[in-house]
Amino acid sequence: SIAEKENMASVAVRKKEATRDLDHCDIPYYVSEFVEREVGNDYDSLRNLDNLIDKLSENKKQLEEQVLTVSSEVPKRIQNALKNAEDSKKSLSRLLEEETLLSDSISAHLLKAQPWMEDLGVLISQVEEIERHLAYLKWISRIEELSDSIQQYLMTNNVPEAASTLAFMAELDIKLQESSCSHLLEFVRSTVKFWHKILKDKLTSDFEEVLTQLRWPFVGPPQSQAFGLAAPASTPDVYSNLEMLFCQLLKLQTSDELLTKPKQLPEKYSLPPSPPIVLPIQIMLNPLQKRFKYHFTGNKQTNVLNKPEWYLTQVLMWIGNHAKFLDDKIQPILDKVGSSLNAGLEFSRALVMLILEKLAADIPCLLYDDALFCHLVDEVLLFERELYSVHGYLSSFPSCMHILSEESCFQRWLTVEKKFALQKMDSMLSSEAAWISQYKDITDVDEMKVPDCAETFMTLLLVITDRYKNLPTASRKLQFLGLQKELVDDFRIRLTQVMKEETRASLGFRYCAILNAVNYIATVLADWADNVFFLQLQQAELEVRAESDAVSQLQLGHLASMESSVFDEMITLLERLKQDMLTRQVDHVFREVKDAAKLYKKERWLSLPSQAEQAVMSLSSTACPMLQTLRDRLLQLEQQLCHSLFKIFWQMLAEKVDLYIYQEIIMANHFNEGGAAQLQFDMSRNLFPLFSHYCKRPENYFKHIKEACIILNLNVGSALLLKDVLQSASENETLNPSQPSATAALNELGVYKLVQKDVEILLNLRANWPNTGK
Repeated sequence: SIAEKENMASVAVRKKEATRDLDHCDIPYYVSEFVEREVGNDYDSLRNLDNLIDKLSENKKQLEEQVLTVSSEVPKRIQNALKNAEDSKKSLSRLLEEETLLSDSISAHLLKAQPWMEDLGVLISQVEEIERHLAYLKWISRIEELSDSIQQYLMTNNVPEAASTLAFMAELDIKLQESSCSHLLEFVRSTVKFWHKILKDKLTSDFEEVLTQLRWPFVGPPQSQAFGLAAPASTPDVYSNLEMLFCQLLKLQTSDELLTKPKQLPEKYSLPPSPPIVLPIQIMLNPLQKRFKYHFTGNKQTNVLNKPEWYLTQVLMWIGNHAKFLDDKIQPILDKVGSSLNAGLEFSRALVMLILEKLAADIPCLLYDDALFCHLVDEVLLFERELYSVHGYLSSFPSCMHILSEESCFQRWLTVEKKFALQKMDSMLSSEAAWISQYKDITDVDEMKVPDCAETFMTLLLVITDRYKNLPTASRKLQFLGLQKELVDDFRIRLTQVMKEETRASLGFRYCAILNAVNYIATVLADWADNVFFLQLQQAELEVRAESDAVSQLQLGHLASMESSVFDEMITLLERLKQDMLTRQVDHVFREVKDAAKLYKKERWLSLPSQAEQAVMSLSSTACPMLQTLRDRLLQLEQQLCHSLFKIFWQMLAEKVDLYIYQEIIMANHFNEGGAAQLQFDMSRNLFPLFSHYCKRPENYFKHIKEACIILNLNVGSALLLKDVLQSASENETLNPSQPSATAALNELGVYKLVQKDVEILLNLRANWPNTGK
């Protein structure tokens, strides 16, 4: 019909999409979109066409008004913009004209002033030169004035003021150091040097006289120091003179540092920077330095390479003898003048420098004599220990360890340390008492059952740590740590070799002693890894590896997290050896248990009398050899292994025995009611109690046996019910895989280890099912 054709045509028109031209105002597109939105397929909406036309007309009118408004305002804005542009152009032209005039005026003025500037520049240069000459003359005049002042003070015997003036002159010398006036610098320095020598000689002479009155230095026994610490009444001014002269000498410190170049050891020793010893203490040290050089240099009988303890002990005695006087009499003077110095430490530092010079001279002479070099190192380490612990010497000061850290000396030290350590290891392992514990008769002390060789070896490592822990640099400490790791690995290899010789007697005394030794070393190394000293070394090692790119970022992160330690590789190898040895022992005992259980495997579990038919339950006679073997070996190894090792041993053995009895005896037989009861009695009343001495609930280590006995000893009703539940669970598994009824039923009976299939097998091993007629 005609209506249908029109309808189809309209639908076709609607389906035809109007394409949109994005670059132009596309009127057809907007019209079609508007009609589609306002009318659509609803022909009834055509009734609102009048309203729509009115609305559109209103919108059109508003748009026309807006267009008219804009079209009338735009020309005005354009006109204003053009006017502003014209004004700006005129202003710019005016400014350019003014700039040209000003530039011409400036050029003319500069041209006119050029001769004046040249004449003025000559005058300014002359004035500046005269000012420099005047300043030069002022400096000379100032130095001459100070020099005259010092002379006047000395003529009136006013030494304190003369010393203060010299100190001021020395400060002026320091300020002039950046000047290029070499002659002026030379004049100032020579003037300072002239007066410094005069004042220093005078004050030194007076100071030494006071020290002589106090019988300084105190080189004799302590009782000879009484005069120095408590002057008699006839010399009441001795301490006031001491204080006065000490303070005056302190004022010469600046000039003394300018003129005196301190004696320094070669750079190869890498000594830390340290300030010069203050002048009065230098003077106090002079007699001791002379004594040291007299006795310990040249051809004196006291200067022998094999007796370093002589000069080391002498210095310690001097430090100790003078400590009280320095603290009681000299330190208050330093505190009074506001100095932060410690008199005792300054005194010690100066004497230690004598030791360092002596070591630097002696070490090359004995570097390749192992006995002499080793003796020297031992004595130096003893000296350092007392110096730090007794006399409070600071680690920031130069010390003997800086001399021992010099490359050639340090490498020799490492070599000798390794040589003597290996010799010690040879002797400790070849000793008759190598595998016997020193504390075997003391139960409380002998908990680890450590053989003598292992304890001696760890003591050796500890001594090495004490010897190198005060080395000044982390790199040197890391080299010693590498030596310790090498020694641990060497000792582990030696233990492994001895262990292989004892493999056939894996339950023997020596084999157990080796196992105790391995466990002890691994335990001690793990404890050391948490020590602050080794944690610091770990951090240093991390920094070295990061700089050398020797490890991956993952390994660096692992090290930085402190999850590992510097001994991790050694501990891992020792733990592996320990595990292998324990496994070998467990396997040995387990083979014996299996041999002893042969008769028990053949027990007639299907025809044993029920519990009701027996007056008293008793252990199966065929189980006695197996249980006796277990008991004997457990007692033997409990005595020979330390507690932690024995715990691992019996737990590993229990696991093997549990699986063996479960798989080879229980799963390989059928049980009547009497057989199941007898099995449970043998296990719960005889096997499990063997391990009750080592834990509270031994049955938890025999879960297979324990749960199998539960299943085999269920009463018939419970067994039938359980069998139905398991069968139903199997049938419903495909329909409802998450159904927990089988697991829940087993858990109610106390069965957690065995899976459903194992329980079904165990139920089928029961022979006491009722005859249901099926």
